[in-house]
Amino acid sequence: MADSFVTRLRGLLLSPKLKQGEGLIISPCNAIHMFGMLYAIDAVFVDKERTVVGMVKSIWPMALSPVFKKAHSTIELPTGTISATKTEAGDSIDWHEV
Repeated sequence: MADSFVTRLRGLLLSPKLKQGEGLIISPCNAIHMFGMLYAIDAVFVDKERTVVGMVKSIWPMALSPVFKKAHSTIELPTGTISATKTEAGDSIDWHEV
């Protein structure tokens, strides 16, 4: 969970590639940048009720996501997670911190 200025700023920078089932929740966050990243990720944008309001599949280093005005948090996931889980706008997302 990245929920402070410092942890949101750092995000996944300099981290090893995410494994299936892992992710980073950034809150508050309605857009992401991939400057300094070494690998692509999937990003799911959810509102305060954890309803999917936007997604970006396989966003590559040095890219910017669109701004999703209704988003409150972003879930950064391994590439391919959105397709594998068949996630769609309007889905409800739940997560458990480890």
